Amino acid sequence: MEKVRLGDIASVITKGTTPTTLGYDFVEAGVNFVKIESITENGEFLTDKFAHITEECDRKLSRSQLQRSDLLFSIAGAIGRTAIVTEDILPANTNQALAIIRVPEGIVDYSYLKYVLQSPNIVEQFEKKKQGVAQLNISLKDIGGFLIPMCTTDEQKSIVDTMDKVSELIALRKEQLAKLDQLVKSRFIELFGDPVYNNNGLLTKKLCELGSLDRGRSQHRPRNDPKLLNGPYPLIQTGEVASAGLYITEYKNTYSELGLQQSKMWKAGTLCITIAANIAQTAILTFDACFPDSVVGFVPNDAVSATYMHYWFGFFQKILEEQAPQVAQKNINLKILSDLDVMVPTKEQQEQFAAFVEQTDKSKSAIQQSLDKLELLKKSLMQEYFG
Repeated sequence: MEKVRLGDIASVITKGTTPTTLGYDFVEAGVNFVKIESITENGEFLTDKFAHITEECDRKLSRSQLQRSDLLFSIAGAIGRTAIVTEDILPANTNQALAIIRVPEGIVDYSYLKYVLQSPNIVEQFEKKKQGVAQLNISLKDIGGFLIPMCTTDEQKSIVDTMDKVSELIALRKEQLAKLDQLVKSRFIELFGDPVYNNNGLLTKKLCELGSLDRGRSQHRPRNDPKLLNGPYPLIQTGEVASAGLYITEYKNTYSELGLQQSKMWKAGTLCITIAANIAQTAILTFDACFPDSVVGFVPNDAVSATYMHYWFGFFQKILEEQAPQVAQKNINLKILSDLDVMVPTKEQQEQFAAFVEQTDKSKSAIQQSLDKLELLKKSLMQEYFG
């Protein structure tokens, strides 16, 4: 399959500017301002996460005014998120973290190009180009140098049709999982009331009265000190807690004996609570593990279960994140956690809730297995189509 440089088929490859650098503030309503967090990994726009600027600011930022069918490609932080600008989000503008790729109509199918830019082929190309220390980034020149596989218009449409079908099934499975999560949350409120307001008037206790809690001990990060890695002791970090769901069943890194000496081993059944970056995300260990000081371990006593506490924290993640001070990154401390007022239902109520969670988790497991297979299929197809 022939490959062409993206810069040879694009009429524009540019990026925007942060309005505040030009003296403009964001406003409550106005022209949409698209940031990386406004785009999902699958390339959908999250309109509720758009910022807004005035029309005057938009005119000042004329270079980065978006047009229908522009492709946006994130070039800093979460590199590689790609989306196609649609008529319904216009007028819109963007900042320097998103590259704007404009290709004249008729040269390439835009959906095809979007899938190419999301493919492992492009990931491999930009991984070789990534620069930066505080934040990884790639340049507009790097974007222009991307090699794009080209085939006939009919072949492009056929590929897009197949990829769309797989992507739709993946989106459906994710929607099913989200609905089951919402069902559990609704059941929680039905049994216990809203934990933020405790409208059922349940007994409350401080978190520190409901079990023991402590931070992970190591202040080092594996990327900063490789001597801590590659040993027999599982290491759980904030991102793994945040993405785990109810249970942590796998891990990416391990600590060496030196890492263990600087940390501590937590037992299976411990509730992990993140206190930096992804604040107040929780998950239950299913094996013994270490973690750094950005994660707190909570071992509940007989008054509450780890399952109950996991879902209780789910109502407070946004609240705690808003309260968190920010230095290099947002974080909360052990005292804030210890002083949280937790409503304490009867053991019978908690057991009833746990049984409901167990049944729901079985359904989620089956859906997750289907989702994993579909994502593997999508990856395989991308490799086949785009090299």
